[in-house]
Amino acid sequence: MNDELLVMVEREVLGWDGVSRDPDRRHVALYRFGRRQIGHVHRDGVADLTFPRAAHDELVASGKAEPHRGGFPAVVSYRIRTPADVPGAIELFRANYDRAKESARRRGTHPEER
Repeated sequence: MNDELLVMVEREVLGWDGVSRDPDRRHVALYRFGRRQIGHVHRDGVADLTFPRAAHDELVASGKAEPHRGGFPAVVSYRIRTPADVPGAIELFRANYDRAKESARRRGTHPEER
């Protein structure tokens, strides 16, 4: 993967309140909202993100993502090969971020409080 593409994704994702990059990962850029993973990007440019089954199926059916290349249920993969792929990756990360944030709001917690 072109490191420039990862930087483009990372610049956006790390700009969201409460998001951090897991420092213990060497071959994957793993992003969290508090303790909850919102997705990760492998060195080969494939982003993997977990969604509820219905959302997963909708993303795959609409062509916005592919089934996980390892076959994990409810996980989608999205290939980041060119700058034109970056907005689609960010859209998927944002959807997971919004779900995580809403879940924390319902529980009355903020990521730094957990």
